Amino acid sequence: MSNDTTLVLGATGKTGRRVAARLRLRGTDVRTASRSSRVRFDWSDPSGWDAVLRNVATVYVVPPPVPGPAHELVTRAEAAGVRRLVLLSGRGADTWGDSAFGLDMRSAEDAVRGSALEWTVLRPSNFDQNFDEALFHAPLVSGELALPAGTVPEPFIDLEDVADVAAAVLTEPGRHAGRTYELTGPRALTFPEAVDLISRSSGLPITYRQVSPAEYTAALVEEGWADDDARNVAAMFVLMERGLMAEPTDGVETVLGRAPRGFEDYVVRAAAAGAWRS
Repeated sequence: MSNDTTLVLGATGKTGRRVAARLRLRGTDVRTASRSSRVRFDWSDPSGWDAVLRNVATVYVVPPPVPGPAHELVTRAEAAGVRRLVLLSGRGADTWGDSAFGLDMRSAEDAVRGSALEWTVLRPSNFDQNFDEALFHAPLVSGELALPAGTVPEPFIDLEDVADVAAAVLTEPGRHAGRTYELTGPRALTFPEAVDLISRSSGLPITYRQVSPAEYTAALVEEGWADDDARNVAAMFVLMERGLMAEPTDGVETVLGRAPRGFEDYVVRAAAAGAWRS
């Protein structure tokens, strides 16, 4: 029999650790799992999945890095008595067409939607925190961010809002069943505008330079990225330039009853913490 435990996969990642902390504050029984957690979960090693899913009612799913494994996870979750799945995907996943980007997320969406369980899909835009916790951070610290993004804006979302939405959905059974929430910040900014705000708030001379997808791919490979991974990241920017994901949505307000945090709020917090100082 399942109890009321909520399993958070990717629990040491950007969203997982924030979601787990919020669930604990709500008094939820949380089981955190990742490759480096005490409870180990590895997408490439299904032999340990059944133990991780035992006595779990709800699972927060961060997609695997490749298409396919999410289908096996859903099958095992159903057999284990799991009742609900909340999947982290990507903004506008159903508009990505034949792009090489996001095949992992689209495969995970297919798995979750095809299950017999109650499911909800969260589709956030690019995270604000990509500028200080992930791919964009090191270039900003060096003084220049070079990306294949031009004048098409992006409604960046604060990870704190993504985690607030996820925690609400995970603890409100029934209300969000079969729903897909497109999550964005309150307004869209271009990358040059975002970098300008970072430069001004931090007091550091940081600039933005637009490069081609091919140039960006080559730069990532030179940094040590696998060629396929580099091409997939560059493909994300090609998608963004189509403009299909540029408009803000009301997803955060629909779930939380409040407006999302603005990019300026994020920048002030990160700059005050010294995020971009070498």
